[in-house]
Amino acid sequence: MVRSIDIAPSGDVHVTVSLTTAGCPIRNTFTEAVTREAGTVAGVQAVTVAFDVLSDTEKSALQKTLGRGSMPAGALAQVNNVLCIGSGKGGVGKSTLTSNLAAALTLDGKSVGILDADVWGYSIPRMFGLGSERPPVSPERKIIPIQAHGVKVMSIGFFVEEDAAVVWRGPMLHKALTQFLEDVAWGELDYLLVDLPPGTGDVSMTLAQLLPQAQFIIVTTPQPTAQKVARRAAQMAGKVSLEIAGVIENMAGFATPSGERFQIFGEGGGQSLADELDVPLLGKVPLTMPLREQADDGTPLVFTDPDDPAAQAIRHAARGILAMSPVELPVLQGPAPTGISLPMAG
Repeated sequence: MVRSIDIAPSGDVHVTVSLTTAGCPIRNTFTEAVTREAGTVAGVQAVTVAFDVLSDTEKSALQKTLGRGSMPAGALAQVNNVLCIGSGKGGVGKSTLTSNLAAALTLDGKSVGILDADVWGYSIPRMFGLGSERPPVSPERKIIPIQAHGVKVMSIGFFVEEDAAVVWRGPMLHKALTQFLEDVAWGELDYLLVDLPPGTGDVSMTLAQLLPQAQFIIVTTPQPTAQKVARRAAQMAGKVSLEIAGVIENMAGFATPSGERFQIFGEGGGQSLADELDVPLLGKVPLTMPLREQADDGTPLVFTDPDDPAAQAIRHAARGILAMSPVELPVLQGPAPTGISLPMAG
């Protein structure tokens, strides 16, 4: 962004900085910082700072240099809603909830896809009974997601040997996620659910760059320690301007087959976090044995046992998601009025 530096024999220095926009809100900050830093160089007597604006081509080149590319025009144009499911930590059941939320949304008549963005700990294929089968490629050179139980699924697990470890650094992750969004034929979807990895690092920031319109759903357990880590995920979402849509409390008590409940991880953490963030608590999902069993067996619980307490709670959370999504109501076009107009009484 430094366009030029001109140094006069007298020690006067003139620096031109190229802004991304003429109305750059930190223009004064550039002036102060450049003046201060250039003034520390021996022999500099005075510093003046001028500005111009980068062309579109120059801005594009700068974005690529910084690794901040954007989605190409038309990418995901047929996807109505993108929901990122995250928590900031592992072991709270994000993948189990993501797979069952997707299933619940399909039961409500919605078209749904899942992007398994947990590149290191991918588990969505197994939860849908899928192995390491490679997805086909369309004549337009687009990867076709594999469908299971009516849900379109894309995961790095389809491109490595089954259960193989993925040992990648940030740039590889960025490139893979970009390709999963740009080069996958998602088609028309009401919802694309993105299963995030633990933490608040590379993957979350990449998705925030590529999907600025996405919403963030935070998963936590009732335990205060988990709630505090989930709060950090909320802070990350705020820093990258992702809207937080709501909170889901998972493992909200253990329900035995006889109906008894035990608050193994405490209680109230999800509601407390939702109140703090001023967002809705979309659901409190109990830990039941069938929920775990069906995740391993490859069929979402909401399909196999809709009366299970966990399945009912997930259906409730899915309906909360539906309630947040804008619905365009059809406009009824009646026949044109006929006859004479009567004057209104004053």
